[in-house]
Amino acid sequence: MEATALKAFTREKTGKGPARRFRKKGSIPAVFYGRGEEAIHLSVNAAELLKVIQAKKENIFVKLLIEGEKNLEKLSLIKELQIEPVSRRFYHVDFYEIRMDHKLTLDVPLRFAGIPIGVQNGGELQHLKRDLKVSCLPSVLPDFIEIDVTGLDIGNSIKVQDIRVPEDITVLDPGDVGVVMVAVVKVSVPAETEAAEGEAAAEGEPAAGGETPPKGDAKG
Repeated sequence: MEATALKAFTREKTGKGPARRFRKKGSIPAVFYGRGEEAIHLSVNAAELLKVIQAKKENIFVKLLIEGEKNLEKLSLIKELQIEPVSRRFYHVDFYEIRMDHKLTLDVPLRFAGIPIGVQNGGELQHLKRDLKVSCLPSVLPDFIEIDVTGLDIGNSIKVQDIRVPEDITVLDPGDVGVVMVAVVKVSVPAETEAAEGEAAAEGEPAAGGETPPKGDAKG
C-alpha cells in the first residue's frame, strides 16, 4: 500500500458562502473523519488533489499533512469525491482515517492476463466482473488481482471461488459468482436476407440452399 502526501489546511468557517470562496481561490472544502474523533474541516488545493487521483484511480490512500493550530499527519482513504455535473470540477472530498491495525473492506480491480484458447478458436471473452470485494489489513492490500485466462476454452468460465489470493486476504464475494467466460459467438442473419428468403418461399421459389418442390399434374 502506497500513500501520496497531500497538504491540507484546517478551516473554521463552514457553509455555502465560505465553501464558494474556497473554490474561487482554487481550493475545495474537505472533511477528515477519524475513528472515535471529531471530524476535522479542511480545505485542499484542487489541482494537487487532481494529481493524486490521476496517479492512482483506485483505492487512493493519502497522507494528509494538516496545517493549523496543531500540525497533524493523518493516513487516510478518499471515501467520497463530489464533482459538479456540468463543469466537472471538484466540489467536496471526504477523507476517512486508515489504521494499520484495522482491516479494510474494499473493491480491488481485477486484471486479466493472456489470450484464451477459446478466443483463438473463435469464441468471445466476456468479463462478468471487474473487481473483487476483499477484507484485509492496509499493509497487504494489493493494487490489483491478476487472473490468467489463457486456459479458458469455449464454454469455460472462472468463478470467484477459483481465484487464489494470499491467506491474509479474505474474499467477501459469493464463490459461485462468475468472473469471466469464453462464449460462443452468435452469428446473426441480416434482415434483408431473411426477407428475401421469405418472399422466395411465398412465390414457390427455392430458398437459399433449397430445391424447388415438384409441381403436380393438372387434372382436367
